[in-house]
Amino acid sequence: MSLFTQFKQDAAALQPQLVAWRRDFHAHPELGFQEVRTAGIVADHLRGLGLELTTGVGKTGVVALVEPDNLPADAPTVMLRFDMDALPIAEENDVPYRSQTPGVMHACGHDGHTAIGMGVAQVLTQHRQALAGRVKLVFQPAEEGLGGALAMIADGALAAPSPTAAFGLHLWSRLPLNQVVVQAGPLMAGADKVNLVVEGVGGHGAMPHETIDAIVVASEIVLAWQTIVARSVEPTTPAVITVGTFHAGGASNVIAGRAELGCSIRSFDLATRDLLVRRMREVADGVCAAHGARCELTFTAGVLPTINSDAGAELMRGVAAEIVGAEQVTTITPAMVGEDMSEFLMRAPGCFVLVGANDPNGPLNSPHHSPTFDFDERMLSTGVALLASTAAAYLQQQVQE
Repeated sequence: MSLFTQFKQDAAALQPQLVAWRRDFHAHPELGFQEVRTAGIVADHLRGLGLELTTGVGKTGVVALVEPDNLPADAPTVMLRFDMDALPIAEENDVPYRSQTPGVMHACGHDGHTAIGMGVAQVLTQHRQALAGRVKLVFQPAEEGLGGALAMIADGALAAPSPTAAFGLHLWSRLPLNQVVVQAGPLMAGADKVNLVVEGVGGHGAMPHETIDAIVVASEIVLAWQTIVARSVEPTTPAVITVGTFHAGGASNVIAGRAELGCSIRSFDLATRDLLVRRMREVADGVCAAHGARCELTFTAGVLPTINSDAGAELMRGVAAEIVGAEQVTTITPAMVGEDMSEFLMRAPGCFVLVGANDPNGPLNSPHHSPTFDFDERMLSTGVALLASTAAAYLQQQVQE
């Protein structure tokens, strides 16, 4: 029996436990850098498997190693990553495992990812003597825009030993069950923040000629920014500028002297990101100059684009075909959502995939980050088999080269 077949059988046998873990995490969600209970359950499980582990990495992260006995010091190391945090969303699902924490919900599937990681640890440990190297399991906090990956990296998650490749998955509620998206190059966008403060001159609502209306100026900037993607970015290059917040004024009869805009920008490469920021600043400065106002633009780097290596995608494509069948392996148009798995991939090139979690015979699931988000739990065992097999295949490939 091949190792892939064994992993698939072991993962299928774990399915009831995977569901139980996932539902427990779902009922007790924790926000980024607050995953104390979740990390504790993960750590207890890993200790029970006899694994060497480190807790408190990047505040609440957990790192463990799975390796055979008497492994040479120069043996290859591969990393698998699983995120653990929930979102500040009030759940609206009427299910037995609904969130018991007011205003907090697993609305992106990280409860499933954590359960998959625990299953992967168990399957790999059962067959650790068959591994050709080390598997570093990284359970990450604070993926949802809080910088959990960088916090773990700063705390040594990629050191001693250092992995040469990183792999991971994200369940996707609106893709057909067990369809696996594998592609080289960009999968998800970089996501960064821009804040703009416009300073005008406030005054009486009946005397606009004595003021410089910050609301009017900022509104003109919002509209002018919409031309940047349409006229400054090359037409075949994806880019997004979203003005998500606009704060100004305090009374209907007072002209506001100050307005503040909060923006999200998305792109698949740093050159496009830099172009967006430069043009946003130029447009804002120009509009303000025309009206006699002033402005200050602040750029805050977010997550890098999630980009898969050619070799990593090729490996995962072959593994996925073995696990779910070649007909279930596909590609998509890269998504404009962000993922800080990108930080690991930049340092240890590999592959991040999507695994479908929508029952094809049922209604379409709610999208991610929705208060009614849920997914078909039958994908959990698929995720375990896929990542355990990928780790084993990568290590075997490395010792053969």
